[in-house]
Amino acid sequence: MLNADHQEPLYIQLKKAIQAAILNDQFQQGEKIPTEVELSERYDVSRITVRKAVEELVKEGYLVKRQGKGTFVSLRKIDRKIEFDHVMGFTAACQANGLSSHSIVTKKELIKPDAALRQLLQLAKDEKVLYIQRKRYAGDAPLMLENNYYPGTRFRFLLEEALEGSLYDLLREKYGISPEQSGKTTLEIVLADEEKAQLLETSIGKPLFLMKTVIFDQNNDPVHVGKQYIIGDRYQFTL
Repeated sequence: MLNADHQEPLYIQLKKAIQAAILNDQFQQGEKIPTEVELSERYDVSRITVRKAVEELVKEGYLVKRQGKGTFVSLRKIDRKIEFDHVMGFTAACQANGLSSHSIVTKKELIKPDAALRQLLQLAKDEKVLYIQRKRYAGDAPLMLENNYYPGTRFRFLLEEALEGSLYDLLREKYGISPEQSGKTTLEIVLADEEKAQLLETSIGKPLFLMKTVIFDQNNDPVHVGKQYIIGDRYQFTL
């Protein structure tokens, strides 16, 4: 129970109580919290007090309101560090944030490259590109739509791999290719179209990070060109 005689206002006490329940996993990520009426009865406070506490937690990113559905515990943001010469991989970023990760391959095919891809990947004349698209999960929720373009001749072996886990670990441990260095990397905000919204299980118009980069191996040979679409409110980059 909250203490009406305490120097802290009731809504602050309630806010801290709900926050503690979230941090202690009594309210799980993505879970709907009790309604205003239920919280009012549970903590013996007014609905106005409940509303104010919830609004504070929404502002601070602990909760998110979904019209017509209720209030939910926010999914944890993934913090991904970017250094001048290196981009942390998705799997490593999830591990650093205490989350499991897995992938579902949605496309895997050899395609004809355009002039820009041909130049970035240093392709031979008439060489094709191996295009792999994966839907990548942090925990149980999809977070990123990964589109990678590999030199077709060198990386044709990936057609036979399952690619459900870390592709970088696979390249290092099985093939001796170490994707360590990044070339020019750009980051911008785009809005999810119908296809991306469906794949990422989010709404059309949702803000997404679009990260474009070129990754090189230990011999400075191009590994892939990447175009990754990442759900914006679940991700942050640290420079």
